Amino acid sequence: MNFLKISVPELLELGKQKNAEYTTAHPFPNIYFDDFFDADALHKVLAEFPEIGKDKNDIKYENPNELKLATKGEYRFGEVTKEFVHFLNSQPFLEFLQNLSGIKETLIPDPYYEGGGFHEIKPGGYLKMHVDFHKHKQMNLDRRINILVYLNEDWKEEYGGNFELWERDMSKCAVKILPVFNRMAMFSTTDYSWHGHPDPLTCPPDRSRRSLALYYYTNGRPAEEVSSAERQKIVTTFTARKGQDSTKMKFFNSFVNLAVDLCPPIILKAIKKIRNT
Repeated sequence: MNFLKISVPELLELGKQKNAEYTTAHPFPNIYFDDFFDADALHKVLAEFPEIGKDKNDIKYENPNELKLATKGEYRFGEVTKEFVHFLNSQPFLEFLQNLSGIKETLIPDPYYEGGGFHEIKPGGYLKMHVDFHKHKQMNLDRRINILVYLNEDWKEEYGGNFELWERDMSKCAVKILPVFNRMAMFSTTDYSWHGHPDPLTCPPDRSRRSLALYYYTNGRPAEEVSSAERQKIVTTFTARKGQDSTKMKFFNSFVNLAVDLCPPIILKAIKKIRNT
């Protein structure tokens, strides 16, 4: 199936043309594209979106930082979705990302979809401001790029759910991206790429915010993108917005961070189950 509206040579050229826009974007490298994929093909992906929470391997995040659902791995993908994500992990798409981002190190896809796959936020759900984990736990590679493909037809501004990019000092939101159908957002993962969907979703009870997330890695990265203390970070770091009551968040985050520093792997697995109930 052809998922692109343009040819592969045009895709690679588009990456080169948009490189400066991406690398100089504020508050950190980011971009989004509308109607990027063939709409009929993406509707078939949407038709395969599962009822997340019904499978024992699905993940339910329910804590002061996040209230959302996610699939794990690719076993919940339908046939069209598998074909779609395999294209997003293919050589032509990786070369497009390489041209667009200007990343010098060779980009590597994640066949395990660690933290990626189908994501869903239901009314009242949220994802507080955070920077992502830097290291892939299984492959020990450096996370460099996030891709988010939104699957929400007829999504209205009053539903909320904007994807927000914030200033380094968390003083204010710099970019808001409405999660409308066939919109693809992309940004670079660093110590300062604060992003999230921090306010509870206000869509009707029969709607939800749906997306497909893919992450890309390299073997090594520029030293200035992460501090030495954060270089080996394998957990997501959450923070509060200025002026926000963050007592519960701080307590929860301190507990998780202390566990990561002190506990053996078997205890960490138990803590992760508590976090991702």
